[in-house]
Amino acid sequence: MISLAGRDILHAWGKFIFTGIGLGLLIGVTLTMAGVYRGMVDDGKVLLDNSGANLWVVQKDTLGPYAESSSIPDDLWRSIRTLPGVAEAANVTYLTMQVGRGQKDVRVMVVGIAAGEPGTSGWPPQLVAGRQITRGHYEAVADIATGFRLGDEVNIRRNRYTVVGLTRRMVSSSGDPMVFIPLKDAQEAQFLKDNDAILMQRRRTEANRAFNRPAVPGLLDAVIASQTSNNSVNAVLVRIQPEYSPREVAEPIRRWKRLTVYDRAQMEEILVGKLIATSARQIAMFLVILAVVSAAIVAFIIYTLTMDKIREIAVLKLIGTRNRTIAGMILQQALVLGVIGFVVGKITATFAAPLFPKYVLLTPIDSILGFVAVLVICVLASIVAIRMALKVDPAEAIGG
Repeated sequence: MISLAGRDILHAWGKFIFTGIGLGLLIGVTLTMAGVYRGMVDDGKVLLDNSGANLWVVQKDTLGPYAESSSIPDDLWRSIRTLPGVAEAANVTYLTMQVGRGQKDVRVMVVGIAAGEPGTSGWPPQLVAGRQITRGHYEAVADIATGFRLGDEVNIRRNRYTVVGLTRRMVSSSGDPMVFIPLKDAQEAQFLKDNDAILMQRRRTEANRAFNRPAVPGLLDAVIASQTSNNSVNAVLVRIQPEYSPREVAEPIRRWKRLTVYDRAQMEEILVGKLIATSARQIAMFLVILAVVSAAIVAFIIYTLTMDKIREIAVLKLIGTRNRTIAGMILQQALVLGVIGFVVGKITATFAAPLFPKYVLLTPIDSILGFVAVLVICVLASIVAIRMALKVDPAEAIGG
């Protein structure tokens, strides 16, 4: 049986090789799509790991700071810091935007980090070059995926920042590389209106005062002051003491501060279960479509090869070859085609993954499951050809 299958493959080796390459490209796309999903999940977990926090304190009834916008006063961290079980509390802001580098723009997540030292929550945990931010303004640490280099000038809103440090694998949940700047600068970039907007708002306020005198003296000045202030942050990152559990620390903040608090497990559920859920479903649909197409290709080529040797199969039956032997020959051909396709697909995915703009994580378990799935698809695809081969009349060998 092995000799029959091997000789038939050698006889039509061209069809097998080219079909295997085509099937392999489909399998490569399938593995890459699975890697894209794995990469999205890993991006979310890396984001949480790099924040250095055990709890995220955000605006009440929001999924902030990553899945929704969140705005809380920037002085809340002081009262949170005094609660039992809190080892550290640090303000942080997150803003996804285009930043200028020369004549080009780069999409990044700008992170405003509170004053402190390396190891403070929100700071990049490690650098690959340069140093951490030491000044209160106009310095930045960037992920190497941005393409920035030490000494580059980066435009963020109205200000220019000098890149003093480079880090690696500091990305948002959507895969955008991070740029870290001082918190005050980040608050200005995110919450402060530009000069024209402030001027127009002042004119509106003055025009409204002409028709409606404020009931409270000094109300206009208070309104204008609120328009030019930037005393908000997106979240407070909290580290807890080892002897306390996240629930013990989070409950008093929820009850007395009227804020929403998430622990690590809840934040993972938000990022993976909500933020990338739609993308995950889309990828799953593509995987199903690719599996169906792969099965159709294997079925078609095996069916064609079987049709080409109907007379040979009839001769085998005439000389007494068992149906099991003939079925095994066709099945082996389908499996060989699947193995060739998987090898080509694995090589393609491995070399193509670094070229993708998003992080593609190829895991061994996905490769193993993919190989098993390919073999199962090949077995199922060969059923049609096997059924046809078993129905061949031995008399056709004489009649031809």
